Amino acid sequence: MTRSILKLSGPDTRDFLQGLVTNDVARLEAGPVYAAMLTPQGKYIADFFLIPQGDAVLLDVDSDIALPLLQRLNMYKLRAKVLIEESPLKVTRGTVPAPEGAVADPRHPDMGWRLYGTEEGDDGTDFDALRVAHCIPETGIELTPDTFILEAGFERLNGVDFRKGCYVGQEVTARMKHKTELRKGFATVRIDGDAAPGTEITAGGKTAGTLFTRSGDRAIAYLRFDRATGPMQAGQATVTFPAP
Repeated sequence: MTRSILKLSGPDTRDFLQGLVTNDVARLEAGPVYAAMLTPQGKYIADFFLIPQGDAVLLDVDSDIALPLLQRLNMYKLRAKVLIEESPLKVTRGTVPAPEGAVADPRHPDMGWRLYGTEEGDDGTDFDALRVAHCIPETGIELTPDTFILEAGFERLNGVDFRKGCYVGQEVTARMKHKTELRKGFATVRIDGDAAPGTEITAGGKTAGTLFTRSGDRAIAYLRFDRATGPMQAGQATVTFPAP
């Protein structure tokens, strides 16, 4: 896990974020918020945690996409009174009893806590196993520029709010929520046999999805649900959904 922390400050900070991110920034009054930024077509750009710090807001994001996100935020800033800068803070995370000052991961209670300070790393928890168990996608692995956040489970992971009003990509996201039934998406599957991440999943000779993060005999997979109705194949392995 390599994370970067951006700091947003200034009188317009929360209004600025409210018009860009998928979740309701007003929830910062209660603690950390998980959210994403989308393209106008509703596709994923970045996911991150927002953490209140007095009048400022910290943005905790995967380091690989931190610089492009910083540039994009500055592009949207226009005349808003917001200062966006890199912070020297680092993040540690864990599932043992939380240290003083730590905040809960808002995606799922089992994902533990996050602490912002001078150190980085984790307490040795197998976070991939937790992600697979609860089908929590990861930046750059399951979450890519082709991702629609509802297919990635953002509603279940407290990462999107359908009552907050407009943000970039909101129209497509709302339409997927209210006017269509999800036909594709991430799910936890069971695997019997050898199959590496990235392996195509097939059903009856037709493409049914792709295998992603694996932990033991389970994995996160992207599936076409209409084809995931019985035993499937991934290489030499048998894939079952839903995972027993």
